[in-house]
Amino acid sequence: MKSCLSFHYLFICISLLGSLLTTVDAAGPPNILILLGDDIDRTSLGPWGGQAHTPHIDQLARDGVRLDCVYANVAMCAPFRQEFYSGQCAWRTGAMPNHSKSVAGTKSLPHYLQPLGYHVGLLGKKHIGPRDAYPFDDLGDLAKDRDANADAVMRAESYIQKAVRAKSPFCLVVASNDGHGPYTHGDRNRYSSGTIQTPHDAIGTAQYKQQLGAHLAEVTNLDALLGQLRKILDNENVAQNTLIVFCSEQGNAFPFSKWTCFDSGLSVGVIAALPGVIPAGTHKNNMAWIADIAPTLLEAAGGNADEWTFDGISQWATWTGGDTDVHHYAFGAFTNCNILDNKTRNYPIRSIRDDRYTLIWSPQYQDITSNVTLTQSLQWIADGESDKYPDVAASWVQRSHKEPDALNKALVHRLHHRPEWALYDRKSDPHELQNLAESPGHKQTFQTLQKALQKWLERWGDSNPVATENAFIQKH
Repeated sequence: MKSCLSFHYLFICISLLGSLLTTVDAAGPPNILILLGDDIDRTSLGPWGGQAHTPHIDQLARDGVRLDCVYANVAMCAPFRQEFYSGQCAWRTGAMPNHSKSVAGTKSLPHYLQPLGYHVGLLGKKHIGPRDAYPFDDLGDLAKDRDANADAVMRAESYIQKAVRAKSPFCLVVASNDGHGPYTHGDRNRYSSGTIQTPHDAIGTAQYKQQLGAHLAEVTNLDALLGQLRKILDNENVAQNTLIVFCSEQGNAFPFSKWTCFDSGLSVGVIAALPGVIPAGTHKNNMAWIADIAPTLLEAAGGNADEWTFDGISQWATWTGGDTDVHHYAFGAFTNCNILDNKTRNYPIRSIRDDRYTLIWSPQYQDITSNVTLTQSLQWIADGESDKYPDVAASWVQRSHKEPDALNKALVHRLHHRPEWALYDRKSDPHELQNLAESPGHKQTFQTLQKALQKWLERWGDSNPVATENAFIQKH
């Protein structure tokens, strides 16, 4: 009798296991939907305690995993996107200057996923190239001068429906312009100057608050797009088998963010959700690179990352509940080359981060740094003239003249002047304002990070960033 019961129990277990495997097989590889923002500092988003109203992004974080320690190589659009899609670092692709293109032979998501049967499409902002390196199904651009959400939803829905009808998995990137200046749409009434909070590394002028409010309105508009895209998945009955990845891109275009190697520039907000696979409501502090996303998606799709050349490492085990550290450091770079009116100013910056400290190297520290967001302020400093309509950074200069307290003066000086070496403890100084490079108590940390950075740069032939910058200037 006992033998019969044991056999019966074993039969039930095998039957249940077979049923489960059949269900998984029937579901097949997951669809992938990626929503990419544009110049959005992750700390402005709801899941990271930000000021933007982002109910759909908040819900996605509750449905999946929030990644709190993801870094890009370069805080500019073109380098960021090519690192994201290729899984290769900017030193390998050559896409370090803004508006640059990858070297011949670079591979990306279409190469990785199409052999697995995926339709791989890109809707919206490109800033990638050449075409053979990024051969997405091109669904066209999205307008910047008006709210493009309705157009994005219509085209995304059509692409998803075609893949579903063909019984093929899809990977669709929706690359919105929301968050990138000029700020042209979104409900600004929610973000009046009186409600805007000024971070510790900013000066709360009227211009700053007005522009930040306009930026946050676009962030909320992006959030609405996420909600509409999730409705498409529900309507097509593919929500349960679609991996959704939200990515904020690099930091915003305000001072000390985009176009820098500060944390607010290189840190990235990433959230991933897949029902029944990625544990809901989790968050991870493991060091990760934007270059990790492509191999992670490849593994999620059932592919083998070892068949391709990646600098990133799959984080799929971490996304799905594990706790594996695959990187000890994150490396960063900045070049003025190809940034509009400052594109020939040779001012390279390199950086390294571990789980606590940031080390930033500015070899041309005796010169000045600048970019398109800082040009007017530089002119004001040079000739003392003013304008009726100062931009954000120039309004800081104006405020520092009227209110010359220590913090205002320090922030204005920092707009264009950086030390050769800057060491920051992000645990006690999250805005990276207190330089510890010459602190005796941090000498060992400084030397360890400096050595690791130099080793990384030597690997890529970038030991002399000034020479690297000159080569970029001559090429572009």
